Formats: sequence, structure tokens, C-alpha cells
Amino acid sequence: TDISVYVKFELVDQPKTFIVAWTTTPWTLPGNVALAVGSEINYCKIKILDDFLIVAKDRLNDVFKNEKFEIIGELKGADLIGKKYLPVFDYYSKDETLKNRDNGWQIYGADFVTTEDGTGVVHIAPAFGEDDMNLGQKENLPFVQPVAMNGTFKPEMGDGLAGLSVKPKAEPQKTDIEILKLLAVKGALLAKEKIVHSYPHCWRCDTPLLNYATSSWFVKVTAIKDKLVAENRTVNWVPDNIKEGRFGKWLEGARDWAISRTRYWGAPLPVWRCGQCQEKKVFGSLAELQQAGQSVKNNYWVMRHGQAVSNLDNRISFKNENKDGLTTEGKNQVMATAKKLQTEKIDLVISSPFRRAKETAEILAQELGVPIELADGLREINVGVLDGQSWTAYEKELPTIKDKIEKAPDGGETVMAMKARVMAVLFDLEDKYLGKNILIVSHGLPLRAMVFSSAGIDNRTLEKVGWKETGMNNAEVRPLNFKSYPHNANFDLDYHRPYIDEVKMSCACGGDMKRVLDVFDCWFESGSMPYGQNHFLGQAQPEFNPETGLGFPADFIAEGQDQTRGWFYTLIVLGVGLFGKSPFKNVVVNGMVQAEDGQKMSKHLKNYSDPQELFDKYGADAVRLYMLSSPVVHAEDLNFSEKGVGEISRKIIARLLNVVSFLELYGNVTGGEISLPSSHHVLDRWIISRLNELIAKVESELELYKLDRVIWALDGFIDDLSNWYLRRSRDRFRSEETLVREEANNTLLFVLIETAKVLAPFAPFVAEDIYLRLTKNQSAESVHLTTWPTKKDFDQDLTEKMSEVRKIVTLGLELRMSAGIKVRQPLASLTLRENLFASQEDLLDLIKDELNIKEIICDSTLAEPLQLETTISSDLQAEGLVRELIRLIQDWRKQKKLVAGDKINVKMSVDNPIKVLVEKYLNEIKQSAGLLDIDFSTLTSEQSLIGEIADTPIYLEIFSNE
Repeated sequence: TDISVYVKFELVDQPKTFIVAWTTTPWTLPGNVALAVGSEINYCKIKILDDFLIVAKDRLNDVFKNEKFEIIGELKGADLIGKKYLPVFDYYSKDETLKNRDNGWQIYGADFVTTEDGTGVVHIAPAFGEDDMNLGQKENLPFVQPVAMNGTFKPEMGDGLAGLSVKPKAEPQKTDIEILKLLAVKGALLAKEKIVHSYPHCWRCDTPLLNYATSSWFVKVTAIKDKLVAENRTVNWVPDNIKEGRFGKWLEGARDWAISRTRYWGAPLPVWRCGQCQEKKVFGSLAELQQAGQSVKNNYWVMRHGQAVSNLDNRISFKNENKDGLTTEGKNQVMATAKKLQTEKIDLVISSPFRRAKETAEILAQELGVPIELADGLREINVGVLDGQSWTAYEKELPTIKDKIEKAPDGGETVMAMKARVMAVLFDLEDKYLGKNILIVSHGLPLRAMVFSSAGIDNRTLEKVGWKETGMNNAEVRPLNFKSYPHNANFDLDYHRPYIDEVKMSCACGGDMKRVLDVFDCWFESGSMPYGQNHFLGQAQPEFNPETGLGFPADFIAEGQDQTRGWFYTLIVLGVGLFGKSPFKNVVVNGMVQAEDGQKMSKHLKNYSDPQELFDKYGADAVRLYMLSSPVVHAEDLNFSEKGVGEISRKIIARLLNVVSFLELYGNVTGGEISLPSSHHVLDRWIISRLNELIAKVESELELYKLDRVIWALDGFIDDLSNWYLRRSRDRFRSEETLVREEANNTLLFVLIETAKVLAPFAPFVAEDIYLRLTKNQSAESVHLTTWPTKKDFDQDLTEKMSEVRKIVTLGLELRMSAGIKVRQPLASLTLRENLFASQEDLLDLIKDELNIKEIICDSTLAEPLQLETTISSDLQAEGLVRELIRLIQDWRKQKKLVAGDKINVKMSVDNPIKVLVEKYLNEIKQSAGLLDIDFSTLTSEQSLIGEIADTPIYLEIFSNE
């Protein structure tokens, strides 16, 4: 809720005549410099008491409601344009030096003026609105900014406004009320009223925000717009309509990009400006900044103490350092170093207070004739409980540089803490002395820290490059390449505020240069990612070189469709601006994942499934495959459904794992990978061909980044493998012939292992499980460490003919169902209209087995594609009964939890004529039902009854013939 106000602006050439404007932000009125009207809008001049008021005709009744008024005349907005009015707040209009002052405080035409609300007159304050600013630039209006960056009125504001917060959080309307009081005093207040409207607030602290015009730094996108459009045309977009559509149109209308923000947090702009001549310098590296920055005031050398008693056995010496003096050799080392330093004109020695360093400093001071200062910050590192032990123990407990930086032995300190005190000494010396040659004497680790920190090496870089080069021998001395650098309290290199703001430099004009206080828009950082993450400063690196294409452009990126105006855009602007080409070759644009009801997923509404519960129930791979197979991978929104995850789990994962389980149960999984098997069986040749077709399909779709099509291809292949290949091959795994079993076993084993490799990028956990189960850890450690399957030619003719076989089988099964004849009942023949499989008996045999028919006939005169002979002879009927019996026995075996390898003897009790059939087809029954022998007996127990055939009960029991 805010206060809106109707304000009267008196025309200069018509005293007592006021044009009325309406605003919902009274606090912006001191920034008013113009009024805007619609040139074609009809306005009325009315009289109320002694005042004449001008308002849009369509708004009269809304503005004046129940008040009585007299219409004096009508006029067009065009008639008002150019008229001057008296400013209500004249703090700026009195300033004769104000730029464009003569263009201010008059009426202008603008096409954004409407009569939907207000008065048909808009108060223009360029400092507080985009339309206002655009009009101000178009008409060369004066620009006034009455509000400071802290949200308070500036000191030049009169009438007691100076210093007031324009939108205080505790009382957002407080200043608006003060403005209304002033309007009333000035005779400019026509009316006020409460209004409920949308107003922006800070999402963190809920403070009302201000629309505020301020200066900004820009990337001149308009200068490279044509190049951006051209580079975008080289990119493969998925879906491709975004290239010329959503993203292409955005590029065509691209404007200059405001990249700076007046905030504290963020990456600082590396721009320094002279306060005297306004000269600007932009820096691209720490080295450039140090070179241009203020010079170091003194010259420094660093020296490690001479050999001490503790050095003889590589022992750590901290608490008992007062007993750890220099050896005779150590004193001689220091004397030798002192002679080398005679020509360096050392002014003073700064030393660690530890005895071995102090004795070193005393020898140096005597030989060089200079004073000594002790600095406690230069003492040896405190290693806590490791004190007195060998340095090897310290290395063993903290083996890496990262460990040493972040961790400490019990009771000790980290290298980071040690570095902070060491560098504090160095920076204090810079503040204390000027033009001195200073020799610093300390210990191995403190000096290492001083050397790498002085070079501006941060912790992350140190972990990468190591600190071997910073090590020093006893009594070794070297110049310290110290240059001041922006640092935090730990003396870590830190480019952020406030540390970077402390870096100052001199300008050629004699003035001081200070950093501009703006920081980068975070989207600038996101667009800098490709080279920023590699710390690319223009020189080729082993892992990144845009000129040769190393690491740039990226093969692909993927993000949501909202990033067409975000990350995709900032990447290409900076990539083209810096390197002249798109930073990516392919873009996969994701849609938005929503709740099943189409609403945004919300913790408050709890309108989505808990991801962890989905993972526990279906597995992470099922969720992954569901997402990859959905429209969300080509920029369409997805209403996430748990049912969809379950369906994927059943159709792809469970079906494939069932095939694996079958092989483990009925096959021979010896371990290790298997080479491409040689088999002449049509099913084996077909499934190998389908595997090669799958590999080719997955590769081609991945090249195009069509991820959903990959999942569809996998789904189709797994369906073929499970519902056709395995179902038609089951009997081969039970064959009496070794070669038949081996061909089926090896083919399926090979196909499953290769399928796991193809599946691995999309369902990594399932693929890993399959691979390790079937190789029994006797091959690669992981499927993800194997090579991608080699793409081979596939038999397109065989694939097409097998597809025809399956179509015929489907139609034949439909005919059986229409006739009410079960598949277990053999039929005499099937007649085909087309002779599709001439001389290909293996394919015809598949149709015969699947449809359970004796013969296939071709007849080109047939009206339908195929015809099924449904007449059942007595012999066919008998065969059907036998198959029914085999089914009953197999079901009974499952109830008894017998597996395929369990060959058993049974007793059977059955009356004629079924008994006669059993005797006639005894061998077939025993082989198909896994029986060793059948002994006909008299069984009457209900527990022995396994079912009926042709109304004849069948009794069965297991018995031992031992």
C-alpha cells in the first residue's frame, strides 16, 4: 500500500491554470524536469472554484468523482506540447549552470502516455524511470538526481528534505507524507489517495527498492552484433528452432550490456581513474597492477640461519630453541655469507628471536656494522606435539601442501597462520622504513612463506605448482622479490573489496589514481568461465589456447531455456568479443521440470515426489533415463510423473536385468569379456546385427545431441532382445547339443556386455552392475573404464525381414485369438499372400514355432495378407493336449521351486486316453519338462493333483529311484 497524489503544475503563460499529473511515488517529485502528454489524446480544461485544471477527457470522472466542475474547453495533447510550467520544487531549476536547463520544466509528447489510469499526464523524472530517461535523452532534458546512493535526499534539497531516507524500511510512507505536506504548503496538492500496487522489495531484507539512474560501464555489444549473429549460425542448437528463434532474435535486438554494479560484493572492475585528470587505466593481471602501482619503499634480502644443533639430526626445535644454538660450522657459514653482503650496503637486520637466528643476526650485525631488530613474527613454525621429533614426522602427518596450509598438529599452527604473522612483519617494515636495505633472518618454513607470498602466489596456485623452489639452505641469502599486493587479514592474495580498493597509484599528471568502486555484474563472470577458470591472461597454456582450439570452443553446453538471455548470451558475447568465435559448438537447451499438475514445484505445496524416495524405489538410473527420454531435453516443459519413472524402470531396466538373470541361471558365465562369437543361427546373426545397428544409431544421435532418441533406440533394442531373441532362444539353452547351447550362450553374453557399454553414459549404475556380474571382475575394473564398442556393419536386409516375421506372427496370433484357439494347440498351416522368405527356411521356422503350425504355404491369389487353417485333426488335438500337460508340469515345477538343471523322477496317475498320449510322447514330455523318468502309479491325494486336461485329472509326485 502506498500513497498516490494528484499534483498541480501551473503554466507559465496562463496564471491560475494548472496541468494535473498523477504519481504513485511522491518522493520522486523533487526530480521532476518535465511533463508528458499524448499528442492525440483529448484533454479538457475545467474550472473548479478559482482554478483552471487540465486533465485527459477520459479521466475526468475518475479524477474528480463527485466534485462539481465546469468544462471550459477541449484541446489535443499536441496543443499543450512546448508549454512551460513552474516547477513545484525549484532546487535545480534555479541553477543557471545546469546542463540543458532551458529544455526543462515544459510539456513534451510521448507515446507511452495512456488514459488507462492517472490523468493522462505523466510526471517525468529521468533519474527514476526508463521511459523518463529515454524521453530525457531524446529531448535533451536536464538530468537531476536528488537522491544519494544511500537512498537519502542530497544536501541541496531544501524544505527540510535533505538527509531524509526516501523509502525507510520501518515507515515506507514517511517521506511521501512529508512531500505531500510540502505540496499542500506550495498550493500544488490537488488530491491524494491510498493505492495498492506492485512495488519491488529486497528479497533478503524486505527493504523497498528504488528505481535509480546511475552511471554504468558497458560492453559495446552493438559493435559486434553482426559477428554475434554470424557465429550463432555456426552453432548446433537442440532444438534447432532456438538458433534463429528465441536466441537468434535476441541477438538481432541486442543492446549494449551494462556490466557494472554499484555493490560491495562481487568481482571488482579492474579500472583505476585519476581524480585530477580523469585518465583511466585497465589492468589484466597482478603483474600489471604491481608494475603500475606504488613502488616498494625498501629493498629486502632474506637469509636462513646458519647450521644449528637441531639441523644435524633434522630435528624440530621450537620450545627448547634457547638450547639450540649455532654449530661451529654454522658460525663459519654465517661469516662467509656476511662477506658476500658487504657490497649490498645493508642498513639493518630484522631477526627471529629464536637463538639460532639471533646468533646468526649478531654475527651479521658485527660484520656489517648495522643494528638488529627482533621480530617475534619471524619465529619458527609451531608444530605442537611434534616438537622435538624429526621433520620427517611432520611431513608424514601433513604430506601435502594443502594439508600444511589448512591443518596443524595438535597444539600447533597451520602454515596459513604462520604466513600471516610473517607477512605482517614485512608489511610493517614497509610502513616503518623508507629507502632502507633490510636483511631478514628467519627459518626454513617462515622464509618459504615469505618468498611465495611476496610473489603474489595464492594458496590454490601454491598447491598446484609446489614450493620446492622456495627452499633455502643454512646461511643461504637471496634478494626478496617483494611487491605489494592486495591481501586479506591472512595476507592471502585477495582481489575483492575492500583490499583491492587500497591499491593506489600515481598518474602522469601528478594526481592519484584510485579504483572505481563498481563491481562486475555476476553474469559477466559466468560469461568469462571458459578462460577465467584457466586463468588465461593471453598466453597459450598446456590446457587452453583459443587460437589453436585447445579447450575453446567447448564441444557442448547444456542449460535451461531461460539462459537464452543469461549464460548462453554472456558466453557468446565475451567469446566473440575476445576471440572472434562462439565459445561453444553445440547447445542442448533444457525445458523446465514442473510438478505433475503443471505447476511450479514448491516445497510449500509439496507437489512433487521426494527425489531420495524415487532413488530408493526405482534407482537413480530410472530417474535419469526418464528425464533423458522426455521432451525436457529439447526445451519443452516436463510435468514430472512418478508413473513415468516407474514405466521406464519396468520397460528398460527391469526387462534388461531379467535377461541378465536368465543368462546367469540357465547359461554359462565364465568371467571376463568375450569376443564376437561365430554363429550361423538366424537369431544370433539378427541380434548381433541389431546390436551394431544400435551402436551406430546411438553414435549418430549423440553427434546431433538428440538424447531422447538415444533412449528410444535403447528401449527398442532391449524389447527386441527380451521379447523376441530371448523368448525364441530359450529352448536352445536347454538343448542336448553342446554347440547349440554355446552359440546361444556366447551370443547373449557378448550382446549383454556390449549393451552395458552402450548404456553406461545414460544409466551408469545399471550398466556397471551388468558388466561386473557378467565379467565377474575378471576384465576391466569398471564398465566406465572400457572402450566404446566398435561400430560394425549391420545386415539391413535381415533386420527388415525379421521385422516382417514379427508382423506376420502378430497377425497370426490375432487370428488365433479371434478363432479362440490357444497357441499351445498346433495347427496344420498358414498361408501367406507374398513369398517374402524364399529359400530362407530359418525365418519360416521361426514363424512356425511362434504360431505353432506345421506348414507355411504361399498363395498370391489370397485376398488377405495371411490365412490360418483352423481345422484341428485328431493328431493335432493330441499334440495340443501334450503341450498342455507339459505346461502343467512346468508350473508344478515352479511351485516346487525347481530350477532348470533339476532333473527329477516322478510318479504320475492319469486315466486314458491321456495316459496313452503320455506313453506316445514320453520322450518329448521328459525333455521339455525336465524329467528323468515317469512311473505310472495310483495317486489320489489332493496334494498330488496338479490340474486337469480334457476333464481328466493329473496327479504327480517326485520320487527317488535309488
